[in-house]
Amino acid sequence: MRKAADKMQKDSVPDCARLYLDLLKNCLTRMLFPDCCVDLEFKPTGLFDPEARRKGQDWPYEADTMIGSERLASLESCAIDVLLDKIPGDFVETGVWRGGACILMKAVLKALAQDGRCVWVVDSFEGLPKPSPDEYPADSQDRLWESNAYLGVSLDRVRANFEKYGLLDDQVRFLKGWFKDTLPIAPISRIALLRLDGDMYESTMNVLDNLYERVSPGGYIIVDDYGWFANCRAAVDTFRDRHHITEEIHQIDWTAIYWRRS
Repeated sequence: MRKAADKMQKDSVPDCARLYLDLLKNCLTRMLFPDCCVDLEFKPTGLFDPEARRKGQDWPYEADTMIGSERLASLESCAIDVLLDKIPGDFVETGVWRGGACILMKAVLKALAQDGRCVWVVDSFEGLPKPSPDEYPADSQDRLWESNAYLGVSLDRVRANFEKYGLLDDQVRFLKGWFKDTLPIAPISRIALLRLDGDMYESTMNVLDNLYERVSPGGYIIVDDYGWFANCRAAVDTFRDRHHITEEIHQIDWTAIYWRRS
């Protein structure tokens, strides 16, 4: 199924659009213009490592995304799939950091002249919440909020990142606040592609509880942190079991997965 979809994409997407999207991915990751350094948490040398960047295994100093080239390529493929298959709905990312994945989704819409959909950029724009262990015991050991000086990127900066790529317009919608507050009342009716990057059990479950039923049949659900964080994986597995979701999970790379709603 994936090979057939890839062949359809190659036959349906103009070469100029391919060149534009490939260039954009390399700019978002700064594979073309390497960072002066990387965060020491993953790469103790402090030097740019193209293999780590490709796999999304570093915390970039300057790049506009940390998900790496492999996950960006998969995201682009999923976005093009739903457009070619005419799956109704918008593109949504919950947990956006500097906005790189959302910028790519908007670029796909622009490259394929799709003006009837929106990209929803959903984030606290302050970083991650402190755990609520009484309600979500799986998050009791989570300390990611301690890195909010790095992980919390302001709405103004994300807007500016869209603008510098020439992609800030009325098709880009921002939803600011903690997921537990914004998602139950989010003005999003149908979703063709839902990308979760909230790291924690609470954040992941909030998204699935509030947005999964809005994903159109044939739409994609992508989870960035399934392989990396046990609490994120537990939320996904619990939700799928609770709702008897049996669609096959596909591995993107060492951490990210997707499935397609039947």
